Amino acid sequence: MHTDNPRVIVALDYPDETRALALVERLQPTQCRLKVGKEMFTRYGPALLEKLSGRGFEIFLDLKFHDIPNTVAAACDAAADLGVWMINLHASGGRRMMEAARERLQRRTTSPLLVAVTILTSLSAEDIAEVGYTGQPVENVLRLAELARRSGMDGVVCSPREAAQLRSGLGRDFLLVTPGVRPRDAATDDQRRVMSPAEAIESGASYLVIGRPITAAADPLAALMAINQEISAA
Repeated sequence: MHTDNPRVIVALDYPDETRALALVERLQPTQCRLKVGKEMFTRYGPALLEKLSGRGFEIFLDLKFHDIPNTVAAACDAAADLGVWMINLHASGGRRMMEAARERLQRRTTSPLLVAVTILTSLSAEDIAEVGYTGQPVENVLRLAELARRSGMDGVVCSPREAAQLRSGLGRDFLLVTPGVRPRDAATDDQRRVMSPAEAIESGASYLVIGRPITAAADPLAALMAINQEISAA
């Protein structure tokens, strides 16, 4: 599977740069994109992104911005300066925050995709009730995703288990970025609401964020290729 729009985003959730770069050397940019999250970016900053993009990979900078509107807008603009492919923020920051970020990015000639996090896939119904949300996770995901769409986001980050309902309600062009994807024989780790790659694609997911099933595999490229074959079959 060679494509200019790979559907898998490999999560570089490592404590050190050496291990992350060793993994990247075993992957191919035609087969995946890469996600850099809070730990790696806090430790290594823009220099790490330069190394990854220098190897031909497009980057999803997963920092989940959540602050007052002007601060988030400025942070998104700064992230865009780094040449990343996708950035995200929390939909729970509200309409004004999301609209401010969108407006700031629209001033640019080119800008990254901007997606909103709905409900973290690590949260169960009991977890969201404990922090004050009412109803089931899917009800909150649908409400926040619709708010994100109305606020100008390119898509949302959501569990694959919510993808079918979101795809039905929000249309074909709205991006659905889904962590919580595991091959059927893989452990679920700290994700609660999971699906296989084929199930996620069939449910309407646009991109799949996958970590340990690839990064912990004896042959990461072979694991990635097997997932891509499953996606193609779906």
